Amino acid sequence: MQRRRIAVAAAVVVAAGAAVAFTLPSMAGTTPSTKAAKPTAGGAAPQILAAMQRDLGLDGDQATARLQRSKWASGVSAKLSAQTGTGFGGAWLAKDGTTLKIAVTDPDAEAAVRAAGAEPVLVKRSEQALDAAKAKLDAAAEDGAGITGWYVDVASNKLVIVAKPGEVAAAKSLARSAGVKSDWFSVVTSEASPKPLFDVRGADPYFIAVDGGTARCSIGFSVEGGFVTAGHCGGVGTTTTGFNQQAQGTVRASTFPGDADMGFVEVNGDWTPRPVVNDFEGNELPVAGNTEAPVGAAVCRSGSTTGTFCGTILAKNQTVVYPEGAVTGLTRTNVCAEGGDSGGPWLSGDQAQGMTSGGSGDCTVGGETFFQPINEILAAENLTLVTSGGGQNAGGAGEAAPPAESATACGDQAVQRQGNLARARTAQAQPEGGAFRSNAGTQTACLSASDGADFDLVLQRLTRSGFRTVATATGNGDKELTFAGRAGTYRYVVVASSGTGTYTLGFSTP
Repeated sequence: MQRRRIAVAAAVVVAAGAAVAFTLPSMAGTTPSTKAAKPTAGGAAPQILAAMQRDLGLDGDQATARLQRSKWASGVSAKLSAQTGTGFGGAWLAKDGTTLKIAVTDPDAEAAVRAAGAEPVLVKRSEQALDAAKAKLDAAAEDGAGITGWYVDVASNKLVIVAKPGEVAAAKSLARSAGVKSDWFSVVTSEASPKPLFDVRGADPYFIAVDGGTARCSIGFSVEGGFVTAGHCGGVGTTTTGFNQQAQGTVRASTFPGDADMGFVEVNGDWTPRPVVNDFEGNELPVAGNTEAPVGAAVCRSGSTTGTFCGTILAKNQTVVYPEGAVTGLTRTNVCAEGGDSGGPWLSGDQAQGMTSGGSGDCTVGGETFFQPINEILAAENLTLVTSGGGQNAGGAGEAAPPAESATACGDQAVQRQGNLARARTAQAQPEGGAFRSNAGTQTACLSASDGADFDLVLQRLTRSGFRTVATATGNGDKELTFAGRAGTYRYVVVASSGTGTYTLGFSTP
């Protein structure tokens, strides 16, 4: 494949009357060649550490320590979420970037939080209950004139509704119409009007046909067979051409607006997806995996208009009201971005986080930006992130986990639960009759039952119409289950197909 820098201004072709050009940052590998950035001992490229030093006021050691702490916090949060089930109130890193706080509704769970090295915070409302309240707002979105978004703020244990100045009453009215109690939410005002960032040209584009003209976007992250990007960059079936005007691929999945802003382009054999991010300063930043960083973690993005900037994750699962419609499930940050940065990659160290969706403000006066979590599309489309570790995503969706090894592997799972089914054809929900919150990605579980008993394992996800089965493990002997799915509330159900007795259930979440 030809690799040379092109004059982007000369490459854009827009038909008369079709003044639409949405541009996104790109990934090296389908863009002009750059040099590989060697990661530090902590895994992050020095360019990422330098950007963190500039934007977060950290020295090199502090930046490295913060990234390492974030990766640790991700694992601890996932484990405690599963352990505490319906009592889990959320997790976040404090402003110091190192103190992990875990909210729980049950005082008895505080000891488990401390034992894991985190600081417990006793709250009234579980994260599941707040998510359910947020879903009510999502359903009432059409009644939200003057409202720009809403999200669960785990630190305050409330919903936060973002309203334009003078629209506080409208926000309260929306909450009332949705059936959300007044003590469950707060209202903040902002003059910002989020929009998809696709109106300013970027570098290293790919092109799609739009309304008789040509629009352009850029690659987000490489996956096996193609790349992921923002969903507003073309509908399913749209063909793309590369920066060199050669045939490139076809959009196979696209969501925008609605549940996400995510898309997948399948490329032809002339294009080779590579596990790197172009920082637009002549470097290729490595992508080693896709472990999701927690609220409060440092995060950096790359964009063709403004380059690389860093900041902090402020909230997850935010609904953002764009002019085109509401989009749910976005992550809110205080990182600046501008037109042309849309669709670009977000990294926490060397871990892929998502693709720029939209925002407000700019990198002169500051602003906030939302990104689409990458694990959602990896799970939804069964995609595998191409990584510097050999082409497999690290602990996320799109990749089957290594098979468990019968009862022994149950002990290796992060969460252990025991139960007893005294009658055949009965069932129990775990953990402890409740449910747990899981990030998007691959969940694994195994079930070992008493001799002479045949117990089946069912994984269910909570939807608006109740729990629905998403995976099952049946047959003789111990059961093993692997499921790659979206973020949400889940529970395991152990079913006594025949026989009775005790069982051990082990499971892990991404």
